[in-house]
Amino acid sequence: MVNYKGKLALVTGASTGIGKLYAEELAARGSHVILTARSKEKLEVLANELSAKYGIRAYAMPADLSKPGAARLLAEQIAALGLNVNILINNAGFGTHGRFEEISSEREQDEIMLNVASVVEMTHLFLPYMQQQRDGIIVNVASLAAFQPSAYMAVYSATKAFVLSFSEALWAENQKSGVRILALCPGATQTEFFDVIGTMDAAGGAALSSPESVVKAGFRGVEHNRSYIVAGRMNYFAAQAHRFISRRRTALIMERMTRPKPVSADPSVTSAK
Repeated sequence: MVNYKGKLALVTGASTGIGKLYAEELAARGSHVILTARSKEKLEVLANELSAKYGIRAYAMPADLSKPGAARLLAEQIAALGLNVNILINNAGFGTHGRFEEISSEREQDEIMLNVASVVEMTHLFLPYMQQQRDGIIVNVASLAAFQPSAYMAVYSATKAFVLSFSEALWAENQKSGVRILALCPGATQTEFFDVIGTMDAAGGAALSSPESVVKAGFRGVEHNRSYIVAGRMNYFAAQAHRFISRRRTALIMERMTRPKPVSADPSVTSAK
């Protein structure tokens, strides 16, 4: 069993959804937590709640990790408090949906910075201490989209494929270091993810999983020292589809599933959201 009591966990994207639940579960298991996201107010409310409920130390440290240098500044703020991170949950990220050429380049550059570059930099900043202690956990939140090219979410699925490959490679490198590294791959989940995108078309008609089930899968993957884990049995089968059909066929199936639905000209009829 992994011992979480008394450890210090850093959770990115901690103000809502999977990140918030991860912070709550870590606190419930006795970990002190550093909460980071862009929303200072939400983080402070959550930090106060976790401290009062579980008797742990909780720190609210707002940061926009899509900006260059933000991860290093966060690490410096943590070091200035004399703290060392034992557990890193790289959860912050967002998606875009629509034809590639119709999505602004700036938006997709921010997506790459947050989903990919910040994950790499945060891991660079906090992995060495864990290796020195021969004890640590890094969970990188990828996605079911990491396993197949997703039309109309081309950049998002590519960033998550990076996270999956990156995590599996570091898992192999660190087998003798005492550090457990996991890529957590949820499918469509009941979070604000689709609110940010602005449509449910990105879910491809899939039933939404609960964030609680996703976090539970993350803890299970760490317990078993897995390199990756797909949250949900049906999602697991979907992730293995490439074993049975060609990549070309997979890409075409995904195009049909995630194709934006036409908006009705009749104002009394609304598209799915």
